[in-house]
Amino acid sequence: MAIRFFKPSTPGSRHGSVLNFDEISSKKPEKKLTKGWSRSQGRNNKGIITSRHRGGGHKRLYRKIDFTRNKIGVSATVKNIEYDPNRTARIALVSYNDGEKRYIISPLGLKIGEKLLSSPNASITIGNTLPLSNIPLGTSVHNVELQPGAGGQFVRSAGSVAQIVAKEGRWVTLRLPSGESRLISEKCWATIGRVGNIDNSNITLGKAGRSRWLSRRPHVRGSAMNPVDHPHGGGEGKAPIGRARPVSLWGKPALGVKTRKRKKFSNKLIVNF
Repeated sequence: MAIRFFKPSTPGSRHGSVLNFDEISSKKPEKKLTKGWSRSQGRNNKGIITSRHRGGGHKRLYRKIDFTRNKIGVSATVKNIEYDPNRTARIALVSYNDGEKRYIISPLGLKIGEKLLSSPNASITIGNTLPLSNIPLGTSVHNVELQPGAGGQFVRSAGSVAQIVAKEGRWVTLRLPSGESRLISEKCWATIGRVGNIDNSNITLGKAGRSRWLSRRPHVRGSAMNPVDHPHGGGEGKAPIGRARPVSLWGKPALGVKTRKRKKFSNKLIVNF
């Protein structure tokens, strides 16, 4: 099991759990593939908070990830599996035959020493990258492009996987992790396999401090506020919200309301919209 539990010696460790790092083979990242990173803490360019409940957190070093996998026809060897503090998935350091090193998202089952290839003629094995037109029906993929040549933009988080369910003309139907089926150009590339670290969603933080390390600040319920601070606030005791439906801090409908634009250009590409 990839999850480790602590002895209940403190209140924080009593309910907390962490992931095992058995698959991690290197503690220090490749220096040339890192850079400093200053986070916005939920503020825009004017310093106004536009995304609430973010701030603080541990300092992080950013790892440059190769989402495009655009070294076509050049074989690569997996050197290390590493931890990345900026994402839930593990990352793999690969060394190409021409000497260049890059980081990629580490799929489930990838081993050190394996050979990877990005090519239309690559074999259907874990970690290889091909155009969707060359991948058989029913294959599990991740790191999928939305526009040809743009690099993988979705199905990149820990444990996520998409499946090719149909092909028709120049379009490929992909079942996404959300259950949505979407049409994607057959010229888009994807990587074979499922993203690793599948137990990431099963860990328990155990204490408020671990949320603060992750830059997550406290989230207060609207019903616990005063009427001046939130539409749900006020009342004696545990009062209902007093409205036909839950609303946000600014009085807009919340909790279950669809937020996607009705006239969005890509609506026609969603099969079960």
